[in-house]
Amino acid sequence: MPIDFHTHILPEIDDGSRNVEMSLKMLAAQREQQVDEIVATPHFYAQKDSVEEFLLRRQRSYEKLKAAMAEKNLDQKLHLAAEVYYFQGIGSAGMIPKLCVEGTQILLLELPFAQWNSAIYADVEKLVQRQKLRVVIAHIERYYEFQKKKEIWDAVMELPVYRQMNAGVFLNWKRRHKAFQLAKDAGTIILGSDCHNMDNRHPNLAEGRAVLAKKFGEAFLQRTDRLTAEVLQ
Repeated sequence: MPIDFHTHILPEIDDGSRNVEMSLKMLAAQREQQVDEIVATPHFYAQKDSVEEFLLRRQRSYEKLKAAMAEKNLDQKLHLAAEVYYFQGIGSAGMIPKLCVEGTQILLLELPFAQWNSAIYADVEKLVQRQKLRVVIAHIERYYEFQKKKEIWDAVMELPVYRQMNAGVFLNWKRRHKAFQLAKDAGTIILGSDCHNMDNRHPNLAEGRAVLAKKFGEAFLQRTDRLTAEVLQ
């Protein structure tokens, strides 16, 4: 079964779901798409929040949603995690492992929407090599246009990192050509909807998967599913 690795489905914690009712509608939409395993990745910004405060807010949000899910007989499996925005020195920050997917060493990392530099590369390398984290680079398709000089991009992608892509990019005919190339270059990706609401950023994993299957074949999706399940072990 497909896993949605990137969602903002927890209520009242970031710019995603505004309330429990919206979260339940998002979960129902996921269920219709046969998505029964979901990674909840609310935004974490070190300049705005402490790790301790973030984890407390996330737990409160999760408990509120789980109670509502029980009432609606929704039994999807939720993995608690975070989408951690890059800050200089993150590679040496000792609290970062607390933001991994619970029970794993998997970190979803959002990098800057700007030209990457050697400091960014050094931090990602430290996360991987020194902190021994398994780094998933969030929505890689969203950074590429900013990389006028590709040396750092190439260096980061040569590290043992995982590449996550948003299903929606494959539904956008203006952007899908480059996205197909990035997916092909990666060989295997981790797929997420990056859903925030039920309007312009709704759960769309099934739609994206259908386009990928048509372009690359079912074997590509099977590799994606195996990789996603593996990293969550």
